[in-house]
Amino acid sequence: QVQLVESGGGSVQAGGSLRLSCVLSVSGYRYSSYYMGWFRQAPGKEREGVAAIDIDGSTSYADSVKGRFTISKDNAKDTLYLEMNSLKSEDTAMYYCAAEKMVRAGLALDPRWYNYWGQGTQVTVSS
Repeated sequence: QVQLVESGGGSVQAGGSLRLSCVLSVSGYRYSSYYMGWFRQAPGKEREGVAAIDIDGSTSYADSVKGRFTISKDNAKDTLYLEMNSLKSEDTAMYYCAAEKMVRAGLALDPRWYNYWGQGTQVTVSS
């Protein structure tokens, strides 16, 4: 049983910052053995990968957020974070965290690889 619960979304003006959190609850496996990622979906658009972190801590980012967003995880707290700075109106979307035990190398930002999803948290950036 895998459960993910996001928090930290909200409304902010362009240029502002937000930090999203995602708590992973899993029975039978160590939290640290999961690939984790943040994804977002804006109305009328497909879900897209934002940032991902694999089991050894290596990270990957979508080009649109590089230099502005930082993904991190705290294995002791079973929590994934997404620090978002210099937010733009185009960052407005529902943000989801996801987890999976195995993700093919180079495909960590592809949502099709993830089977476990949170309920999402809304981020709205006004210009």
